[in-house]
Amino acid sequence: MVALTPIMGSTYSQPVLEESALVTRWSADVSADTVLPEYPRPQMTRDAWMNLNGEWEYAIVSREADAPAHYDGKILVPFPVESQLSGVKKSVGSPNRLWYRRSLTIPSDWKGQRVLLHFGAADWETTVYLNGKELGSHRGGYAPFSFDITDAIQTGTQELEVAVWDPTSDSYQPRGKQVNEPKSIWYTAVTGIWQTVWMEPVPKAAITELRITPDLDAEEARIVVKSTGGEAITLKALDKGKVVATAQGRPNTEIALAISAPKTWSPDSPFLYDLQVVLSSRGKEVDTVGSYFGMRKISLGKDKDGIKRLFLNNEPLFHFGPLDQGWWPDGLYTAPTDEALRYDVEITKNSGFNMARKHVKVEPARWYYHCDKIGLMVWQDMPSGDNSIRWDMPDLVRSKESEDNFYHEWGEIMDALHNFPSIVMWVPFNEGWGQFDTNTVSDWTKRRDPTRLVNQSSGWADRKGGDVYDKHSYPIATMFPIEENRASVLGEFGGLGLPLEGHLWWDKRNWGYRTHKSKEELQQAYEKLIVGLPPLIGRGLAAAIYTQTSDVEGEVNGLMTYDRAIIKMGIDWLANINSRVFEPTPTVRNLLPTSEKEGLLWHYTFDQSDAKDGWEQPDFDDGGWEEGPGMFGSDGAYGTWAGLVRTQWRSSRIWLRRTFNISEKPEGTVLLYIHHNDDAEVYLNGVLAAKVQGASPGFIPVPLIPESMSTLKRGDNTIAIHARQKRAGQCIDAGLLLIEE
Repeated sequence: MVALTPIMGSTYSQPVLEESALVTRWSADVSADTVLPEYPRPQMTRDAWMNLNGEWEYAIVSREADAPAHYDGKILVPFPVESQLSGVKKSVGSPNRLWYRRSLTIPSDWKGQRVLLHFGAADWETTVYLNGKELGSHRGGYAPFSFDITDAIQTGTQELEVAVWDPTSDSYQPRGKQVNEPKSIWYTAVTGIWQTVWMEPVPKAAITELRITPDLDAEEARIVVKSTGGEAITLKALDKGKVVATAQGRPNTEIALAISAPKTWSPDSPFLYDLQVVLSSRGKEVDTVGSYFGMRKISLGKDKDGIKRLFLNNEPLFHFGPLDQGWWPDGLYTAPTDEALRYDVEITKNSGFNMARKHVKVEPARWYYHCDKIGLMVWQDMPSGDNSIRWDMPDLVRSKESEDNFYHEWGEIMDALHNFPSIVMWVPFNEGWGQFDTNTVSDWTKRRDPTRLVNQSSGWADRKGGDVYDKHSYPIATMFPIEENRASVLGEFGGLGLPLEGHLWWDKRNWGYRTHKSKEELQQAYEKLIVGLPPLIGRGLAAAIYTQTSDVEGEVNGLMTYDRAIIKMGIDWLANINSRVFEPTPTVRNLLPTSEKEGLLWHYTFDQSDAKDGWEQPDFDDGGWEEGPGMFGSDGAYGTWAGLVRTQWRSSRIWLRRTFNISEKPEGTVLLYIHHNDDAEVYLNGVLAAKVQGASPGFIPVPLIPESMSTLKRGDNTIAIHARQKRAGQCIDAGLLLIEE
């Protein structure tokens, strides 16, 4: 825990945030009487409930102060206090605590039952009081929690108070991309209640939790029903209202619900079975809840060529979708309406994607419900926290308190999301943020849920564990070499920016990994990225995540603007281009291997006097050149952190030659497969084959100039490269791929 200096006094006047007034069209549908009225827990439903969203009182006081005697004004729950839709738009800061207050009346027909108070999520440390009695506290900004308020209820009107403290970026707790500093590269802090607050009556013996695990191979769903009493559980699975399976068992024990010839869940056919759960005591039904489940299996497997792939329902399936951060200009962490929440899922699916990576944030349960219904797979990140490491550093050493909190919150998140069939992968760490004991954490994650894949570290600091080997590559798609036991995936790529006036969070300081000036220019760049994926898929790439679903604050690299008003490249155009990713996987083989797996020998020189006229020709005498293994480069070159540089190149230029033999003239399409930093010209048998500029983030497929491809022949061939370095760091290596027809 960091040391925090309290601000003295009972109240503190916080500055109003100066950020943009950008809003979505759904803001107009929000009023104090209609704030996210939908049932908030679709995986365990009951008929009786009360929504407590709406207008509350708020106060911002010192963290050390007592409950405020007077409140500062009104706030619209559950929108974060920093957001426009809250009606407050003030920062809180780690020295302070945010208080809420409202009165409520318990419905008379709830008499004789227990009353539960539920919070979808509140960030971060939440303490709840009813009629002056403390009900308890919860630490964690992303998981639901509840209190039994029955014993604190008094006659007549009840007074509910909630106090929330959130240090955001001043401490170790998970926070995603929130930061206390305004207008940084990260995003506005989110403090306090940010998901629906609600109540429900339950009997004394009540169902408290469902844990549903489909087993497609066994044709059954394994279900554990936790309860506060009762002796018997009855399960019924329904298909469009028709009962197709039943089972009975006891509470708190696993019950196998047999599903004969199950209909499977997939992005193409997201079929869901309805589930009815009945708890009985002494032969009498005492509690009933509704739910649903999808029969699907997630696994790793080898395709017909022996390459490790991601499998769904025992078949290989390429995962392709956007990085989805789930931020809103008017509600920050909280979508203005359920329609808005669903819109992002619909647009993603209709744009030709089959998944989304939920990036360092957890959504309300209804977002995953929409993914389940619409058919969108989800990679679920753990929100990052604590400090960070670079790709070349050892794991972070966290304090015991920080480490324990990580496991506590990650466990809560995994348990809360366990039943959603759309979630197919857990991602504990991203790009070194808070990364500690990586293999221990990924193994712990796998033990907690062995039915899903684990991506132990998306990008940067891989520790050879988990189910996938995840590379981040901007903007061009590249991949790590395939492995025997893990699938090679592209956890982030793209990031093509297009700022659109009138739809920006800030007028200036907007950025993308590459920024374009028009829709047409953006489309051209995007298409170039996407057509580069099939050759990588043929080589073994199992997934690709494009950055990102929408613009977020200063980031303008979204498929949509931050206000969701414009789909920058057009949804039909996107769907057409993206469809190329799902065409039959091409057969790709090495015509000329690179030095990714082992250092292959080249002749080379740094001296231009050695590269005389005709140096690129097959009959040139390079006997006076040096010989060394690829890759050639220097420490610090983009992409060379994987340890591929075997021969040092520190001068401004290098000339390379290599003779290779092919058994027969290639039939199909030949691509240059090159890792370059910076510019290079490549020749095949003395004919210019390709020119590349700038730095590639890894090996990329590049089309050959047609005249050069026709020179390839059975027997000996020559590849020659002239590469130049412009900035610090440099590298060069290349091979040839054959896409067989």
